Amino acid sequence: MRRLFSLVLLLIISFRLSAQDVSANVDVMFDRVQNVDPKVFQALKKSLNEFINNRKWTNDNYKSTEKIECSFLLNLTQKTGENIYTATLNIQASRPVFNSGYNTPLVNYIDRDIIFRFDESQTLQYDDNRVAGSDAMVSNLTATFAYYINIILGLDYDSFAPKGGDEYFRKAQNIVNNAPEEGKSIKGWKASEGNRNRYWLIDQILNPRFDKFRPYWYTYHRKGLDLMSQKPEEARKNILDGIPVLTKINNENPTSILFQFFFNAKANEFINTLMQTPAADRKDYIDQLSKMDVPNTARYRGIK
Repeated sequence: MRRLFSLVLLLIISFRLSAQDVSANVDVMFDRVQNVDPKVFQALKKSLNEFINNRKWTNDNYKSTEKIECSFLLNLTQKTGENIYTATLNIQASRPVFNSGYNTPLVNYIDRDIIFRFDESQTLQYDDNRVAGSDAMVSNLTATFAYYINIILGLDYDSFAPKGGDEYFRKAQNIVNNAPEEGKSIKGWKASEGNRNRYWLIDQILNPRFDKFRPYWYTYHRKGLDLMSQKPEEARKNILDGIPVLTKINNENPTSILFQFFFNAKANEFINTLMQTPAADRKDYIDQLSKMDVPNTARYRGIK
């Protein structure tokens, strides 16, 4: 009976470990925060890693090698009240490219509007149906992480199937619609706070004005990167043929956060793709990319 019990317990543990769908590494930097016991931040790091990695975010079962890889760097900038901290959050995520050892970036972004309350004795809680929780400052931490996990999931699923990430983008939008509030101290969730925040990112992903973006995201990955090892010329053509589509969207929606978000992750890959394209065919693409992705204009023009 003891052996049978041990075997059942082992199977349950193995299932739970294999059932998780996200493999995240969360790090916390706190150099700029003074007069706080470092144990608080060590507890924060541990709690965030457990919150993400021990939670089931999808209804699909993943093998350990299939988990979605992502990392978060929470850089604390100031203590503003009792157990209240401001921070920036660096989010990175990737997925493997078919038949290669290369992982393509899905997200490479910094959110600069992070504020939350944390006490080392508390357990991080999150409920899809009660995003705001009972303490807005406490809930804002888990709501922000849950928002970006769902954005990552949506982008990952979209890269394998057209509109495959709908469920997760809707969850991210639900977080925005029910986000924690505490006067004007909690930022990032409202349309009125500016045109480049969490509200506008998910709005543009789902907005019909950007409806050509997600099909191109799928083409870029499945008919571009994933095809590169078998049919490199066709794969590059599929990637480059979408640039005029992006240009049209950008002309109709200049300075969108969605394009900034996109090019933060993909600029290097566009440059590498163009460098493998005959020089005579590069100019139009370079000109278009330079207008859409202004921070990288010099890099694009450097390969003319």
